[in-house]
Amino acid sequence: MLRIRKSDIVYVIAGKDKGKTGKVMKVFSIQSRALVEGINKVKKHMRRTREDQKAGVVELESPIHISNLQIYCKNCSKPARIGIKTPEAPSAAKKTNNKIRICKRCKEAI
Repeated sequence: MLRIRKSDIVYVIAGKDKGKTGKVMKVFSIQSRALVEGINKVKKHMRRTREDQKAGVVELESPIHISNLQIYCKNCSKPARIGIKTPEAPSAAKKTNNKIRICKRCKEAI
């Protein structure tokens, strides 16, 4: 199970964009990669195939490996490690199988 999901705010811990934060737009679970807004931009040469399409050199976001990302905790205002917590009542956990992601630093739900 991947601990990073769509619309999470993440912090880049390795690579050319180290130290930046961004919002996850899409997660590719098979490749263990995520597409983050404004992170890992690459230049691509595009040909105009439609009249409304822009041609030339275009900057696009490229997927970045999940191991280079860390969730940014809103409560701590810092990047944090993630833990998984199940509900306290055993009967409720069996019925719904809910799992909650928590920050290991402040123990708050993300």
